Amino acid sequence: MDIKSLPLNELTEYIVDKGFPAFRAKQLYTWLHKKLIRDVEEMTNIPKNMRKMLSEDIVTLTLAKKLESAIDGTKKYVFMLSDGNVIESVFMSYKHGYSVCISSQAGCRMGCRFCASTLLGLSRNLTVSEMLDQIYYIERDTGMRISNVVVMGTGEPLDNYDNLCTFIKMLSDENGLNISQRNITVSSCGLVPEIRRLADEHFTITFALSLHAATDEKRRELMPIAKRYSLSEVLDACMYYFNETGRRITFEYSLVAGENDSVSDAKELIKLLKNYPCHVNLIPVNPIKERQYKRSDKNSVRRFKELLETNGINATVRRSMGKDIDAACGQLRKAHIDSSKGGTKDSTKGGSSDGSKDDSLDSSSDRLKDSTKDGSKDSLK
Repeated sequence: MDIKSLPLNELTEYIVDKGFPAFRAKQLYTWLHKKLIRDVEEMTNIPKNMRKMLSEDIVTLTLAKKLESAIDGTKKYVFMLSDGNVIESVFMSYKHGYSVCISSQAGCRMGCRFCASTLLGLSRNLTVSEMLDQIYYIERDTGMRISNVVVMGTGEPLDNYDNLCTFIKMLSDENGLNISQRNITVSSCGLVPEIRRLADEHFTITFALSLHAATDEKRRELMPIAKRYSLSEVLDACMYYFNETGRRITFEYSLVAGENDSVSDAKELIKLLKNYPCHVNLIPVNPIKERQYKRSDKNSVRRFKELLETNGINATVRRSMGKDIDAACGQLRKAHIDSSKGGTKDSTKGGSSDGSKDDSLDSSSDRLKDSTKDGSKDSLK
């Protein structure tokens, strides 16, 4: 039993079923989710026989690699899971506090053309504890209180829907780290049914949509998932989210030189989002060697932003962090896997190091099944 994935009420049931008093569950929950211990022997107020029983029930991540940027202090972590899969997380320092970007899956099956996360395909969903433990490990390692969490690392969060929702509830639980839901951001490439389900949860998190293009034709070129859901369907779901939660949508727009960064692209985006309650986050793309895409130059980025703002659309340019340590999503994870496997096919992942798995998503994405059922690499077939 992975007890770190259990909310307090379920943990209480489990502890009582094992013959221990219910109050022990609250003590245990505090050790796991507030004091962030990693070894049962640290639980000084838990009886020895109970600690012995729990010794196999606490799943923790193992640090495989850690890099720190000499430019801005950004820290990149590569974690090994208990089954040998690899994930990555990023610690970032801002004026407003400390943020962690976490992964929600080991790999990704969405196939976005400019993203390194998808190059090896999807292995599996992360458990609730594996998502939480990225934050817990980093807070212990840095000694800094994490104030903001973005679920924007490797994986599509809404493709791991049930675990994501439990994660949000536990992360914001007053019995744990008690991080405000308003300081949690979830990013999605646009799984329409799950966006609507998320709206019905009535969380107060920030929802960010990976938009990246203002026309269906161009979006399909960059994001295979766009073959399944049109822009009209995705934006309708986002408006439903806004109406249900009152939370403004953030649209992420990765600027790719010569692909989606022209004046005409900006005008198309203005037409698409005019009078829409939103914020646009412009992201100069991080190039990856397996793709030909290049980062837009500073003049193109500035021109694009000014056009949006002149037409009443709030826009910012994301600050690039950790450029000297491959801190963009998926880059360090893939480099670690390639180096440990000698660049050969990783038997625990969904594809090869040359990105062939990614290409197979072109035809399969328009047959996407209910993405919350199992999360396995075969679900897109």
